[in-house]
Amino acid sequence: MELIEHSARDLLGLLDRGEITCEELTTAYLEAIRQRDTKVQAFVSVQAADALEQARRVDEKRRRGQPLGKLAGLPVAIKDVLCTQGVPTTCCSKILQNFIPPYDAHVIERLKQEDAVLIGKTNMDEFAMGSSTENSAFQITRNPWDLERTPGGSSGGSAAAVAACEVPLSIGSDTGGSIRQPASLCGIVGLKPTYGRVSRYGLVAFASSLDQVGPFGHEVYDVALLMEVIAGHDKRDSTSVPEPVPPYREKLEEPVRPLTIGVACEYFGEGLDAEVERAVREALEVYRRLGATVRDVSLPHSKYAVATYYIVATAEASSNLARYDGVHYGYRAKKFDNMIHMYSRTRGEGFGPEVKRRIMLGTYVLSRGYYEAYYLKALKVRRLIKEDFDKAFAECDVIAGPTSPTPAFKIGERVADPLAMYLSDIYTISCNLAGIAGISIPCGFTKSGLPIGLQLLAPPFAEEKLLRIARMYERETDWHQQRPRL
Repeated sequence: MELIEHSARDLLGLLDRGEITCEELTTAYLEAIRQRDTKVQAFVSVQAADALEQARRVDEKRRRGQPLGKLAGLPVAIKDVLCTQGVPTTCCSKILQNFIPPYDAHVIERLKQEDAVLIGKTNMDEFAMGSSTENSAFQITRNPWDLERTPGGSSGGSAAAVAACEVPLSIGSDTGGSIRQPASLCGIVGLKPTYGRVSRYGLVAFASSLDQVGPFGHEVYDVALLMEVIAGHDKRDSTSVPEPVPPYREKLEEPVRPLTIGVACEYFGEGLDAEVERAVREALEVYRRLGATVRDVSLPHSKYAVATYYIVATAEASSNLARYDGVHYGYRAKKFDNMIHMYSRTRGEGFGPEVKRRIMLGTYVLSRGYYEAYYLKALKVRRLIKEDFDKAFAECDVIAGPTSPTPAFKIGERVADPLAMYLSDIYTISCNLAGIAGISIPCGFTKSGLPIGLQLLAPPFAEEKLLRIARMYERETDWHQQRPRL
């Protein structure tokens, strides 16, 4: 196995034993990006000089015997939706193309405090609106397992960067599945934390009641490590919950016993690819062999999740994106006749078609005469979806099912059909509406060699148990050890 193919856990061991230096490790990943990213296009910017300087500082601290952070020189890639001081943060939108934040997001602060090496910003669907990373204003990211296919979205760049071994760890955001779905399609681990577990301070908002920052890695240990770093209360985010952060890695190898896994029949209906269903059911058999009880549960309102999501999310997006007007910061149209014309031209030129579509839909459902018929009703259904989960979790520890209804689809295949694209997230959306925790772990491959992900959902703030349950399966299989050949 090449150095860059190792998990974060293995790399920490090599660094601790002095077998490699942080500078050597960072140089290896920068070379991997140089060689591989012309094909994958996971990164929109690479801060090579800054990364090497950070690595040298960590090496110097180690030589001097100074205390080191938990990440101790591990390179980390950042989705281009988190403000990073002095580094362009564009949300992969023309309207923010030249925006350079004067401050760090909470997550960026925590990564720096724990001696991470921030290597670059990753591509994404514009303002995190999409399921394929084809909506970026700058480039299309490709799936490392098949360069003709998408890596999923909206955090496709962050997932592809890890899968392509261009970085061992990355950060994404999840509004309706944007961590878990690309993790599934790229064959890696991705965790969506409970809403309020990770501060959203400095996260450019899409839908404020749904957005949550989370980690990607090759293994469950890797995301547990990142969660220890980024989770925790932040007074600058009013939705950040003052819950203590468990040492997620401490009990990671302890199986959860007794363990009851719920299987929702609603997640195995029409539209589910046969190979995906087979892999997920085989994963459930592994849990049975480990002594788990697998039982049926029901989430009857999940059939309304997509419709509910695309009312709530677009309504919040309409409000959040109103600030991009060409006045305060960001892109401004070059030619205009008056102030109103400047606003309209700036937004017309600066936003891509998917963002415009969602702004228009959100503005419509919030408009006079339609608010009660759509938005208010969606909020009521959202509550029913949450209650479905509450009832199910009274009977089981986690709910298992497919992360995505299909493996990675071809680039361009769904661009002209927004509904088909939206249905890519049919199994992930309800997790965000309910504000619970979810993880996707590799559970197999199709006959054509495309990764398949198993999704596990857990009650609020049960990430520690969720990670242990995910690790139980991972320990029995080797899917997480597979790497694409680029």
